[in-house]
Amino acid sequence: SAAPQALLELEMNSDLKAQLRELNITAAKEIEVGGGRKAIIIFVPVPQLKSFQKIQVRLVRELEKKFSGKHVVFIAQRRILPKPTRKSRTKNKQKRPRSRTLTAVHDAILEDLVFPSEIVGKRIRVKLDGSRLIKVHLDKAQQNNVEHKVETFSGVYKKLTGKDVNFEFPEFQL
Repeated sequence: SAAPQALLELEMNSDLKAQLRELNITAAKEIEVGGGRKAIIIFVPVPQLKSFQKIQVRLVRELEKKFSGKHVVFIAQRRILPKPTRKSRTKNKQKRPRSRTLTAVHDAILEDLVFPSEIVGKRIRVKLDGSRLIKVHLDKAQQNNVEHKVETFSGVYKKLTGKDVNFEFPEFQL
């Protein structure tokens, strides 16, 4: 896809050159996010996620200029290990770390997705037919920066995890 090429171009001739030189990406994927819009997901190695997040705001701005009308999100490439069964226990002697569980990975994807905004609350609504809707409350301080992207976030999360998610910017009363 064109995303790695664009990152390479940015590395060649932009003020982000020094930071981008040490960073790699593992994959890039273009998906439909409803309403005929497309989003580009760029997967990065987990150890490098922090470094990407330092320059993410500027990087996303530059990449979205290049791919007009497409939103760009950075997500760490994480692994989900299967739940150990009685049979599989004998094969792998090591305990599965919490960071490799499905729940932990899905939560982490959500955190990566909404960066630079922060998740301040979560509600899971179980409907009568048993389907779940996750309502995620985002920090009101970043509302102007991410409000126009919440549909993209929902679409990307649905594509990656199969879960429905809804983003809100609640007014908190104490």
